[in-house]
Amino acid sequence: MTAAAVLRAGRDDDADGFIDLIGACWAEYPGNILDVDGEVPELRALASYFAGKGGALWAVEQAGRVVGMVGTRPLADGEWELCKMYAAPSLRGGGTGQLLINSAEAFARAHGGTRMVLWTDTRFDRAHRFYEKQSYVRAGPLRVLNDLSKSIEFIYAKPLRGVVIERLDAAAAVSAVPRLAEILRACVDDGASVSFLPPLAPETARGFWKRSTSAVAQGGKVLLVAWADGVLAGTVMLDLAMPPNQPHRADVQKLLVHPAARRRGIARLLMERLEAEARREGRTLVVLDTKEGDGAETLYRAMGWQEAGRVPDFAQNGDGTMCATIFFWKRM
Repeated sequence: MTAAAVLRAGRDDDADGFIDLIGACWAEYPGNILDVDGEVPELRALASYFAGKGGALWAVEQAGRVVGMVGTRPLADGEWELCKMYAAPSLRGGGTGQLLINSAEAFARAHGGTRMVLWTDTRFDRAHRFYEKQSYVRAGPLRVLNDLSKSIEFIYAKPLRGVVIERLDAAAAVSAVPRLAEILRACVDDGASVSFLPPLAPETARGFWKRSTSAVAQGGKVLLVAWADGVLAGTVMLDLAMPPNQPHRADVQKLLVHPAARRRGIARLLMERLEAEARREGRTLVVLDTKEGDGAETLYRAMGWQEAGRVPDFAQNGDGTMCATIFFWKRM
């Protein structure tokens, strides 16, 4: 029987275990060199290092061996850093990573943290996929360390508390695709009339967002996302790619809020920010459409959008019945 893995506070005497774990993880990627005393001497007493920074350190122990670790420390203005997160290959996919990151985020929140950032080597693609599923997005330029490994790092970030709306640039948009695909699938399966029918295949959802992020990179779309207590939970887009005789106009696309995050005012906050972005882009008229009777119809009317007309049997529901669509417009 395999011994259970146990999460506990990290200790200075875990040094050999931490070094072995990091060395094993780095060895999975060519070119990584772990020079402990030359570049990361804090590994010799890591618990004291994090305590001295006002942070904390955790270890996952199994059969007397360190098989997982993570640390966190405060930076400034409510920002915290997620540091040195590693898990042995035997534990990946089994919830250990989730346990580690949840522990670090909960500690940061409990100590006033409002935003979490992390740096990760551009070679660590498996880690990137994990962070993106945890609602982190790319958040800035690359960092070059000039170390023995010739490390170049991405920075990822996310808000930790409350509902926060942000506009994503191209790099952040690409990194958000996994979570945005989950939101789209959940909304379609819940009955949202957004051009797709349930059940929506994962590859179809990802393909839609990959095409959308290309438009963001080309300046043809504005992509807004909403986090709710650290979870990427909503999105809306502003389509700027209008015909030559309509440079003043834009269209609203894909206002989505994950069913688990509704009734928190997220859709209204997304639309308020979208209107502000439309004005910032110099658009004076914005148009949208929505399924008749959908909850979004009530929201748009409450926010002052004007009905332009109703088209019967415009779209098909998941059960094969037809539904009408209402078109709205608003001057910015």
